[in-house]
Amino acid sequence: MPLIRFDLIEGRDEKSLRNLLDAAHRAMVEAFDVPERDRYQIVHQHSAHEMIIEDTGLGFERSKNLVVISVTSKQRTDEQKQKLYRLLVQELGESCGIEPNDIMVSIVTNGDADWSFGMGEAQFLTGKL
Repeated sequence: MPLIRFDLIEGRDEKSLRNLLDAAHRAMVEAFDVPERDRYQIVHQHSAHEMIIEDTGLGFERSKNLVVISVTSKQRTDEQKQKLYRLLVQELGESCGIEPNDIMVSIVTNGDADWSFGMGEAQFLTGKL
């Protein structure tokens, strides 16, 4: 469980997408110490004109390789979050050739009652997880 959504400019082939998802998963497993099969990833591809992602005045440029990563997760420490940011840049750079200025991450936190993995149950509350 974290649920990770990727917003990308369209044009990546299936192999490139899989490399991106695998790299992000490696970062997630290490940073948040989640099990290997705790993997929930969704990709949304957009026309370039549908994504306006600027730099909040930080002075860097974005390219067509832009990746916006939205993570929904239970509470994590500031250290875990910062580790995730570093590892995402490292993994996506090494595995996919994505520059650090093209990686934006947002983490939204929720609680145990906010997750149902199926069967109409909140498994964190029922003790199954």
